[in-house]
Amino acid sequence: MSLLEDQLPVVWGGGFGERVRVYSGEGSFVQNISHSLSSAACKSYREDDEGCRDDSFSLILKLIAIAAILIMGVGGVAIPLVGKKRRFLRTDSNLFVAAKAFAAGVILATGFVHMLPDATKALTNACLPKSPFLKFPFSGFIAMMAALGTLLADFVGTQYYERKQRKQEEESQLAKADLSETGDESGIVSVETSGHGAKVFGEEEGGVMHIVGMHAHAAHHRHSHSQEQGSCQGHRGENQHGHSHSHSFNFRGGDGEDNTARHIVVSQVLELGIVSHSVIIGLSLGVSHSPCTIRPLIGALSFHQFFEGFALGGCISQAKLRTLQSTLMACFFAITTPMGIGIGIGISSFYNARSPRALVIEGVLDSISAGILVYMALVDLIAADFLSKRMSCNARLQFVSYLLLFLGAALMSLLALWA
Repeated sequence: MSLLEDQLPVVWGGGFGERVRVYSGEGSFVQNISHSLSSAACKSYREDDEGCRDDSFSLILKLIAIAAILIMGVGGVAIPLVGKKRRFLRTDSNLFVAAKAFAAGVILATGFVHMLPDATKALTNACLPKSPFLKFPFSGFIAMMAALGTLLADFVGTQYYERKQRKQEEESQLAKADLSETGDESGIVSVETSGHGAKVFGEEEGGVMHIVGMHAHAAHHRHSHSQEQGSCQGHRGENQHGHSHSHSFNFRGGDGEDNTARHIVVSQVLELGIVSHSVIIGLSLGVSHSPCTIRPLIGALSFHQFFEGFALGGCISQAKLRTLQSTLMACFFAITTPMGIGIGIGISSFYNARSPRALVIEGVLDSISAGILVYMALVDLIAADFLSKRMSCNARLQFVSYLLLFLGAALMSLLALWA
């Protein structure tokens, strides 16, 4: 041990003894970290509305909150999923694009105005030791790393699903080639049918079409193929003169690319971000004993849950997932906040929300949620739609979408005055 004591000052440099005392003595970095993980109540931290405590009335409000948030969450996420079979609520309609812009504004304000300030408040609370929490902006750093991590997950996930999709398309083309060879022998040519399973003009039973039927289908297609709303004249011309048998619509509005793989990743990452902060919000409401705190949260969280659900439901609908998978994702989103409230009610008798450990956990989770939500709102919701050809070629859609985007962000920001 004497050799180590002799060599460490040489390797570390001057003032070794002082540095050892700083990192291991009273008020040291290690001791501060240990104190920040304590579950004991913080004497200097009190709820602003401590005098408003009422356990029985708080429980009634929590049950009302569970019901209200559950109903609003189910309604928000279900509209795009159920409405995709209705013309005015389909994900390729201008109404849906405009409504999604409003929801994107709500999500962006949630990250910037609600989650990030709450994280900063928790991680700079007087209950926590000044070193390191007051000497480094942990909330901003964690949010930044979460946003970069989301970018990496977005990229890797998109690459994976695109490779998987290409492989499935290659297998499908090989199967069609085999079917075409079989059809040549009988004088019948196979043609791809519409994506909705309905027969196209000139098609016969069995999904095949005679040569005469192919010409009839082509003539019918030139006259009846619907044009995407909001496209430029030149873009319409491409659809009119460049015949294609693809009847599927693209959310990005005429950019001519299939983004199914991208939408799968977006829906999953967005749900991760929403769920991560929904849990902490539900817990915070569930452990509170103050009606003055709970009452404004009911309206704010219901509003917030509805439009987050709408944005998530739209992404799930665009991802074209199986019905079971879509339903599970929607249900998981809808029950997360109510489940968090229920857990909070169950642990409220012994959970100390004013302990340093609770503040650190809350601050870290809020920071992560803020980073994920800001990234998803700006990159996958706003930029994906507002930089598309569909938006740039439709001045009315641009105006309405920008108006709703700012309106959604402003209304969600105003809720910070009460919740």
